[in-house]
Amino acid sequence: MKAQVSIIMGSTSDLPVMEKAAKVLNDFKIPFEIHALSAHRTPEAVEQFAKNAEANGIQVIIAAAGMAAHLPGVIASMTTLPVIGVPIKASLDGLDALLAIVQMPPGIPVATVGINAAENAGILAAQCMATGDVRIREELKRYKVTLKEKIVKANAELKTVTFEYKTN
Repeated sequence: MKAQVSIIMGSTSDLPVMEKAAKVLNDFKIPFEIHALSAHRTPEAVEQFAKNAEANGIQVIIAAAGMAAHLPGVIASMTTLPVIGVPIKASLDGLDALLAIVQMPPGIPVATVGINAAENAGILAAQCMATGDVRIREELKRYKVTLKEKIVKANAELKTVTFEYKTN
């Protein structure tokens, strides 16, 4: 089994957030790898990873970063693979990381999910891959049905909640 998605984080302190992306990929049966690479502390390793990711079979990169949040953009500058940025809430409630990742210069796009929204990053990676993979596309369709079923069930449960002035 060879990794198709890379989950990259600037520090292992980001792992509790990024495990949510790993769980999604695992649930969709998409092989992935996880690395700690820092744009500031290990720039040579980041460059080596980014320049070789495609040749290593990677199709999508999920990159997390907090504070200065350069990692997703640095990786995107060195590859044509889709890069999904996950801003990590480390300081300023994560707004600094969100703005640093989402405000990339023209020509270096980074798809960006919400602060600490690694689960959405995993789903977006699967959706990117689903354009060329029927199995993943079908897994995503089933997943979307389960989301709908959860809301239908929640509405049924809400009907049992009673208040004197509740009308439904």
